[in-house]
Amino acid sequence: MFLEKSTDGSKRNGWVEVICGSMFSGKTEELIRRLNRAKIAKQKVEIFKPIIDQRYDSENIVSHDATSIHSTPVQTAAQIILYANDFDVVGVDEAQFFDDELTAVCNQLADSGTRVIVAGLDMDYLGKPFGPIPSLLATAEYVTKVHAICMICGNLAQYSHRIVADDNLVVLGEKEAYEPLCRKCFLEKQKKRSNI
Repeated sequence: MFLEKSTDGSKRNGWVEVICGSMFSGKTEELIRRLNRAKIAKQKVEIFKPIIDQRYDSENIVSHDATSIHSTPVQTAAQIILYANDFDVVGVDEAQFFDDELTAVCNQLADSGTRVIVAGLDMDYLGKPFGPIPSLLATAEYVTKVHAICMICGNLAQYSHRIVADDNLVVLGEKEAYEPLCRKCFLEKQKKRSNI
C-alpha cells in the first residue's frame, strides 16, 4: 500500500488507514513500522502527535517496546494541515486525543493525494467509542484492529481497563493505570465497579 506516482510524476490517489485497538495492542509499533517502510521507499514522511502526550518523550513517538520515531507535536488537528505540505505519507499517533476536526483533516490530506496513517484507541476506559476514531473508521479505506492479551485470562483483549480511581475521560498512563482485558473479564470488572 504505497503511494504510487502517475506517469507524469504527480501524486495519484491518497487514502486513509486506521490502526486501532486497546492499550498495549501494538498500534504505535505498527504505525512506526509502516512509516519506516515508507521512508525506505524514499517517500517524504511526517508524523504528528497530540502535544498532551508526553509519557515517553516530548517529541518522539515511542511504542511500549521502546521503538521510536521523530514527530511534530501539535495542539489541534487543524495544525496538521499547516505542517503537512508536500509529504507523501502523514502519520498521526494517539488520534483519540485530537478534536473532531481530525477526520476532515485526514480526508483533506487524502483528497490531495497523501497516504494518511492514523493510530489510536477506538474505545475509552468505559468501553465507549473514543474521540474522532469512530468517524475515521467510517471514512477510512483501510482499517486494522489489533489486540492485546487479556491480563486476567490470556484471551485476546480489546478493552483498556483503568485500574486507578479517576473518572476523567483522559488520564495519561501506562501499566500503572491500565490493563488490557477481553470482553468477559472487562464486563466482570465493570460489574464490580458499579457495585462499589
